[in-house]
Amino acid sequence: MDGIVETCINVAEINRAREFYQLLFNFEAMVSDERFCALRAGPDVLLLFTQGGSNDPVVIRGGIIPPHETRGSGHLAFAISSDALESWRTRLRECGIAIESEVQWERGGASLYFRDPDANLLELATPGVWPNY
Repeated sequence: MDGIVETCINVAEINRAREFYQLLFNFEAMVSDERFCALRAGPDVLLLFTQGGSNDPVVIRGGIIPPHETRGSGHLAFAISSDALESWRTRLRECGIAIESEVQWERGGASLYFRDPDANLLELATPGVWPNY
């Protein structure tokens, strides 16, 4: 296993969600339509699917993508440097995004928690949150 390639969450309105992630994180939309959006999130891919948009298999030229609808809100953590913590607090405040919680971890890391427009819990995590990060 060489790591995670993509992560998927469901959203109510694809355009609203795409704009949120592009404006806040400056993620590039690689592919997008009314059903889903693939965003470049550093070396990884964040997939946004319209709720109900992945209940059925999708036939593409190379095969069939199985259904993979999720239920309820998800959680994503994005890596930031320790030096960027204060600038992210400021950025969230300027964007009108409430910080739900802040945690100082035993290993020395810190996390800022907040929600996207679909109530997915987002986290900005500095090194020291996990032994490998």
